Amino acid sequence: MRRLALRSRKDPMPQLQYFDLFCQLLTIPCPSGREERMAAFLSRQIEDLGAEPEHDAHGNLWVSLQGTTGDSTIALASHMDEIGMVVTAIEDDGSLRVQRTGGLHPWKIGEGPVTLVTDGDSLVPAHLSFGSGHTNDPADPISQFATGQRGITWRDTRLLTGLTPDQLRERGVRIGTCAVRAAETRGPNIFGPEEDPLVSAWLFDNRGGSLVLIELLRRLKQNQMQVKSNLRLCFMVQEETGLLGAKGWAHRNQVDTFIAVDSTPMPAETQLTLDGRPATWSRDRGAHFHQGLIGELAAAATEAGTDLQYAVYSAAASDATGVLQVGAAPRCATIGYPRENSHGYEVVRWSVFQQLIDTLFAYVQRA
Repeated sequence: MRRLALRSRKDPMPQLQYFDLFCQLLTIPCPSGREERMAAFLSRQIEDLGAEPEHDAHGNLWVSLQGTTGDSTIALASHMDEIGMVVTAIEDDGSLRVQRTGGLHPWKIGEGPVTLVTDGDSLVPAHLSFGSGHTNDPADPISQFATGQRGITWRDTRLLTGLTPDQLRERGVRIGTCAVRAAETRGPNIFGPEEDPLVSAWLFDNRGGSLVLIELLRRLKQNQMQVKSNLRLCFMVQEETGLLGAKGWAHRNQVDTFIAVDSTPMPAETQLTLDGRPATWSRDRGAHFHQGLIGELAAAATEAGTDLQYAVYSAAASDATGVLQVGAAPRCATIGYPRENSHGYEVVRWSVFQQLIDTLFAYVQRA
């Protein structure tokens, strides 16, 4: 088995299907509440495929495909937002205090370049700092971390900007401005066996789901396939901060089936593996999903030449959870791609995207 040395996006790459699209998605900053750049990019992708993007005032994006029977409506939904930081205070020296937005921990992102998504269209570079490691002061957070007394928390961090408060204000930085990891540090990196590689990046969640839905739309258009049920391919806002976009969208747009297409965490208590098979959530922290619908997805996976992995979570939720919680759809499920290091520098088996697209293509043909 031939193995690849670790390669970054700047190195010559093996030809991986869908890889170019993923690289484009990866560079777009899209913290919760500021998904407009991602929505604009995905809208252009939809238009290039000859379909018409629809938007709502919340910022959600979707494309509608009319079914031949029109008896029921299915929504397949990714989310556009990513975890990040939000500015809580601007210090006199121009450094910024931050807290997380979504499930980001400082020890996951580490020190390094970040991007402030400011008011308007501009982006401002900054640097996440934990402070100097050259101290023995027992009251210093670094000393407490080094001796195992506690971990680094957001109150121990700051963003260095090199700008004064007035200069930050002129550039559109204020309390409430969000920051995400800088594009040049996100990867992707390819490693493992050349015939079925692993890929790492910050973050797959949930650019991978958006990739799957765009490529599913591409296949439906290329095959000139008419689906039986009405189909909505959706890209939601603010999943990471409370599943808000999906809840609002499903309340305003009646569907019978809502399937979140999202990343699938791999905590130690699950038996998920990075073997290229998609996974479905049987239960998460908020709901048991529709077991009959899970069976339909499993049958579609078999038809597509793969099978599903199954997971039960105590500390995860998807847009499908939110839709169930507000009673907006009777049949809900989550299907996705297993990824290691969730909410960090994530790792997937690249072949899972092909298997997931094939599974959903089979599902919408039979649903």
